[in-house]
Amino acid sequence: MLTYSLTPRFNDTDALGHINNASYSTWFEDARRPVFEWFVPDLDPKKWNLILARVEIDFLAQGEYQKNVEIKTSVEKIGNSSFILLQEAFQEGAIICRGKSVLVHFNYESQKSQAIPLEIKSQLEKHLK
Repeated sequence: MLTYSLTPRFNDTDALGHINNASYSTWFEDARRPVFEWFVPDLDPKKWNLILARVEIDFLAQGEYQKNVEIKTSVEKIGNSSFILLQEAFQEGAIICRGKSVLVHFNYESQKSQAIPLEIKSQLEKHLK
């Protein structure tokens, strides 16, 4: 499991003072960075080989400004060319948001998915939930 921590900024909140629902999507993307680095170690966009095929987010409780957030990322499923990540955001030990994303190993030149290399699959398997 990968862990990412942050402190919500004022601009992460909505008019009610709670964390805006759009902020979670950005935080989850930031927390996926180590996974992106397995596929493109230098994160060079010219070498990029992943696409985000699906995202679903469940808002479970209200997040609050200035209270630290911990995001835990694990792998739920690994296929031939795609995988599902499970991400959960916690504040003060309580889960406030859960998201799943489907990422596809993609060849932009051929415009087709491609098999995940074995060495990367091995990295993903270390984080299976």
